[in-house]
Amino acid sequence: MSEGLFGALRGRVVRGLLWKGGSSMARQLLRIAVTVVLARLLSPHDYGVAGMVIVFATLVEIFGDLALGAALVQRPNLTEKDRSTAFWVSTGAGLLFTFIGIALATPLAAFYDTPAVRPLFMVMSLSFVITAVGSTQAALLMRVMDFRGLELRLTGGAIVGSAVAIALAWKGAGPWSLIAQQVATAAVATVLVWRFSSWRPRFTFSRASLRDLGSFSGRVFGTRLLFYANRNADNVLVGRYIGASALGAYTIAYNIMLLPSNQIAMPVQGVLYPTFSRMQDDVPRVAQAWLSVNRIVGAISLPALAGMVLVAPEFVDVVLGPKWSSAVAVIQILAWVGMLQSLQGLNSSVLQARDRTGDLLKYGIVVCTASLTAFVLGLQWGLVGVAVAYAISSTLVEPYYTWLTARALGISVFAFPRALAGVVQAVLGMAVAITLVRVLLSGAGLGATPRLLVLIAVGVLTYFPLVLWRAPELRAYARRLRRPRASKTAVEPALS
Repeated sequence: MSEGLFGALRGRVVRGLLWKGGSSMARQLLRIAVTVVLARLLSPHDYGVAGMVIVFATLVEIFGDLALGAALVQRPNLTEKDRSTAFWVSTGAGLLFTFIGIALATPLAAFYDTPAVRPLFMVMSLSFVITAVGSTQAALLMRVMDFRGLELRLTGGAIVGSAVAIALAWKGAGPWSLIAQQVATAAVATVLVWRFSSWRPRFTFSRASLRDLGSFSGRVFGTRLLFYANRNADNVLVGRYIGASALGAYTIAYNIMLLPSNQIAMPVQGVLYPTFSRMQDDVPRVAQAWLSVNRIVGAISLPALAGMVLVAPEFVDVVLGPKWSSAVAVIQILAWVGMLQSLQGLNSSVLQARDRTGDLLKYGIVVCTASLTAFVLGLQWGLVGVAVAYAISSTLVEPYYTWLTARALGISVFAFPRALAGVVQAVLGMAVAITLVRVLLSGAGLGATPRLLVLIAVGVLTYFPLVLWRAPELRAYARRLRRPRASKTAVEPALS
């Protein structure tokens, strides 16, 4: 990512990526450690019951600000009326959805035929208003690309939430430990975002501001709802028709599948959405950045998920424990979905920055329809059937998302696979090496732990030289990222 990609915003982008990358790495290591500890303390049934509730946690972010935060970031100019109007609407919506969540707790428990869901969902519903109160400040920090404040509040929330979860699980609280983690994380993040943001709402409200922001946020909100259905309908259906224990295994597999997307693609998306919004009129530069950054994301996420496919049996046995053996096949299948999704993370940033929210909504409708159809069909063959159906639908639909983005940037859709060709070749070479070593070790009598360590070492030692050979531009990106700016006196543009 050279200075040519982001121009005067390069300094903000680099600092943002460093903050996002560092804090995401720290939170990911924490999340892995906490997941392993909780997997030992909780049963698949505990995870499943909590999963019946947590599947709705993503709605907190969607309904918390009604996508007004995305509009605050994208709009070239903002007034105080815009900011305050967004805050009061978001807070009112958060309070409303908290009450709605409490009211829906009883029918939701009846839907799952699991009475324990009712109090869990009532408590988790508090997250709606807690998150809403800080959503405008978070959007304004993103707009000015203050990723230090954004990341410190997320990391602080993750630390406190994790401590609460482990303490309650140790005390035998079962699924309550996971729900308390959600609420504690949201509460601490909101307190901290108020600490890092200097803006405070005023007692003012403008219908004109709401109409202007709503013209953009309405389509984004609709798309987010569709994305939510796409990401969570399988969990709802598995919990309802296969059972809590099956949902626990599916949740573990699903979370592993999402690790690269959540911890690599999503942080990069968080930095580049405000960047693309500032660059929205310089389409060639945005297109170049989209291809280059996706190459970097793919260089990290593709080998990680391909490696997981190959070492899943040992990983589950050593890290999670034998009681999670039913998750092995699901992990291997969903890893393919994770590969596809990790390469689509920047698409929504590009389409929103280019004000192509109509195209984004079209994709949301297509992917939601395809996924729901796949999940319903896959239920007939249990967990593996749902995972296979999801993989097939994703393979058919995700190229459409890439095509929409390429069209918005005025480039050929084939530029995307060309940009990733070297990385894919290196991943294939790594997969061949791991497979050959696995065959050689099959008669060696090694236990699961040493076998896992050997396979990981082979993958790492094979992939790095291959990717530097087949995708040498990655080395150039790293050198440019470290290179100091030519002008020490250059002033970065102020963002209103």
